[in-house]
Amino acid sequence: MALACLISYWIMTRVLNTFVARDNDLLGGMWAAVATAFVFRDAGRASLAAGVARLIATCVSFALCLAYLWVARPSALGMALLVAVGTYILVLFDRRDEIITTAITTIVVMAVAILDPSDALKQPLLRVIDTVVGIAVGVACNAAATFVFRRAERRA
Repeated sequence: MALACLISYWIMTRVLNTFVARDNDLLGGMWAAVATAFVFRDAGRASLAAGVARLIATCVSFALCLAYLWVARPSALGMALLVAVGTYILVLFDRRDEIITTAITTIVVMAVAILDPSDALKQPLLRVIDTVVGIAVGVACNAAATFVFRRAERRA
């Protein structure tokens, strides 16, 4: 998992650094590494299921934050409103397991948008990209590790 997180971090800090400010670059690396750790599970199917859950949560947050930031300035009250709306939507769709991840993603996006309102509209999209890279690296590295360790167990 540590190597997978490092790979995710490295990809995002090397890829994003040509497109965004250093702060977003580092945040992107951190967010991709978090997504990788989130999906790295002891079985391939569990890792894939965690990746799907993470993607659902991020997409809900993305849609809410982007819609909000198009019409209003980022604020703590807006953040709280988006967490409440995201929770309500996930309850309606019976995806209660994604509520916490959606809330965390929303809080990060809105907090970063509050810190730099001039780049606020970029934050939802950047966090989706970070998450997709983190999920892909986490699931792929998990599958590779599972394959290697199962093969080693068979030889032993």
